[in-house]
Amino acid sequence: MPTSRLTAERVRGDIDVLARAGLDVDTFLVEAMSSLGRAIPHAASCVLVVDPATQICTATFKYGQLEADNERDAEWGKIEYSGGDETSFINLFDAGLDAVAVSHATGGDIARSIRMREFLTPFYEFHDELRIVARTGGRTWGGICLHRSDEAPYEPEEVAFATAISPMLAVGLRSGLLARCATTVTGIDAAGPAVIIVDEHDELSQVSVGADVWLDELAACDNSSNPITTIVALVAGARRYARRETTILPRCRVRLRSGRWLVLHASPLAGPGATGGQVVVTMEEARPPEIVPLVVSAFQLTPRERDVAQLVLQGVETKDIAAQLHMSVYTVQDHLKSVFEKSGVRSRRELTARVFFDQYVPRMGAELAPSGWFVDEPVA
Repeated sequence: MPTSRLTAERVRGDIDVLARAGLDVDTFLVEAMSSLGRAIPHAASCVLVVDPATQICTATFKYGQLEADNERDAEWGKIEYSGGDETSFINLFDAGLDAVAVSHATGGDIARSIRMREFLTPFYEFHDELRIVARTGGRTWGGICLHRSDEAPYEPEEVAFATAISPMLAVGLRSGLLARCATTVTGIDAAGPAVIIVDEHDELSQVSVGADVWLDELAACDNSSNPITTIVALVAGARRYARRETTILPRCRVRLRSGRWLVLHASPLAGPGATGGQVVVTMEEARPPEIVPLVVSAFQLTPRERDVAQLVLQGVETKDIAAQLHMSVYTVQDHLKSVFEKSGVRSRRELTARVFFDQYVPRMGAELAPSGWFVDEPVA
């Protein structure tokens, strides 16, 4: 039975407030999912956070019947990122849909969904799923799955409500990226770049020195304590690239529990000794040029404000920004004032510190390399 209009409005208000409260992702989702259950009853839920540039999963959060179950994450990830299910998130992201119930998308025949037929129904006895795309300003920040077992299929009113709160959920996930400042974590600097090779049977066939450090850090990022979902998503994306189903090699930026950033790339392995299906995944700490676009996007800037902010972070003077962007100095100053307000700072210096704080502060005093970045400590 659809929830009452009064309850729905209260839940909508609660989630809107939570999304703007500056909470980290963990805290926001615990509160938001609890509130959402009053408007859209469900037996279990799963949330994936994605890199808005590539839609690759960077963390997962599970609640209800799924909370303690980490054993089937790899299987879920392969189904989700293979692209074969019409209601997979990668297809919903591309289709521009904000919410869909599997029962509606399949005309009542949920067995048409590979995910329902081979995974959710046989293992968990779920008989319907409502998927919400967390999207705002044209950017996707995550996806939410609401699972039902014995309850009735999702009603159109519930799908409409889920569509309405999609931007609020996106704001909460986006803001959560910036809610945690970095801390100095012993051992992380010593990890350096690392590589793992996944064979055609989805087993780790080779692991470089230091990979275990990054995998441990990834494991601490989400409440499933399992980094496999992100790795599986990257591997599936690399295999889709090998099959020429996409022209983009998968990559993502993950914010670690420490507040630092990790960038991961995946590509099919080629050359002597390579066999079909092998994928190499590279993990290394993200450099400022890789995280600036993501952090700036999280400030909810307009395209022009984003252009101005990017140049400010490069140290370009106001008059030169005006010349480069073909606008007056006064217009640049107006955009810059708005950037300061949205990012919660008062000056260029504070803006730079706000963006780079988590990358630079833990290394203050370390030796600089010729590139201008800090020298990585040797692996012990």
